[in-house]
Amino acid sequence: MTQVLELQFETAIGKTTVLTIDAPKPTITTAEIQQVMQTIMAKNVFEGQAGTLVAIKGARIIDRQVTELELAIA
Repeated sequence: MTQVLELQFETAIGKTTVLTIDAPKPTITTAEIQQVMQTIMAKNVFEGQAGTLVAIKGARIIDRQVTELELAIA
């Protein structure tokens, strides 16, 4: 199973921008996530077509499990 940490920000023009981080440490806390998100906004690290990141909208960890299927391919 793989995990992805998804950080959701609101931009200056009211859009949502999502940053994803592969394989977050299993012991990460909500306080650590919130601190990182505030640092990203304060340092103005990212700016895309949707504008500057102005607010934290949410965060979530997504679990993904892939099951390979063996097919009879000629």
